[in-house]
Amino acid sequence: MGHKSWYSVVAGVALLIIIPGRNALFAHLQETTAGNPEARKVLNDGVEAYKRGRTDEAIEDFKKAKDLDPSLTNAQLFLAVAYSSQYVPGAPSPENIRYGEQALEQFKEILENHPSNLSAIDGAGAILYNMASTPYNLEKMEESKAYEKRHIEIRPDDPEPYYWIGVIDWSIVYRANKDLREEWMKQTSRDLQPADALPEEIRREFGSKYGDTVQEGIDSLKKAMTHRPDYDDAKAYLNLLYRQKADMESAPILREDDLKTADDLVDQVKAHKEKELEQREQPQ
Repeated sequence: MGHKSWYSVVAGVALLIIIPGRNALFAHLQETTAGNPEARKVLNDGVEAYKRGRTDEAIEDFKKAKDLDPSLTNAQLFLAVAYSSQYVPGAPSPENIRYGEQALEQFKEILENHPSNLSAIDGAGAILYNMASTPYNLEKMEESKAYEKRHIEIRPDDPEPYYWIGVIDWSIVYRANKDLREEWMKQTSRDLQPADALPEEIRREFGSKYGDTVQEGIDSLKKAMTHRPDYDDAKAYLNLLYRQKADMESAPILREDDLKTADDLVDQVKAHKEKELEQREQPQ
């Protein structure tokens, strides 16, 4: 039985958007009891408006609360998350792009005064990743990864930043692989399927430029799995990175080993998902 289709595996792994959901960050912060009383009231009004889906109203409340009490970090966090929630990855309108830029601006402003604020660090990394994905922007991808590394410096036992470094590294090398294949087909007028090994001349270029990125991603995902053994999403991306590594191997046997490792990871995720489903279906 041959290896699983590289293209089908890629198509089957959904990239997660890491901007917090409508109530995710708010569930942790909720009402604040510190600072200027008027600012607190306006902030809490904004939280309630946001929960009810009145985002434009909430943004104005958060801005006002920030103006009333510049030391009220929660007001800035809520404002940044509200801007983030309005941003739609890939939408080209100037208004949408501005939402992303405003969110990033608020997160960075928080970090100027509170460099270890993990909510702001994660928020900045998140909005940068989404802004970098569509249209693709390598500089923003690298900047997003820098925030994940910053999280690790503060809290090295968290699995999430290691996971996202792996996701970002895969995004970078996947795009590079795809571009190399398309350029080679254009120049040679020959077909090259996604599951085919790279021709030697571009295999060397791919390995030389992106070998370190692939290894960083593999190491990071393994680290995430060390902290969370049943981390299926990390295994899924580790499988994808091994397929990229396979395209760098000079020896067919090494390529086969990488592809087998990737296939085994897919099987592990599938087996774990099936086990979870069986447990959920068992009568209590």
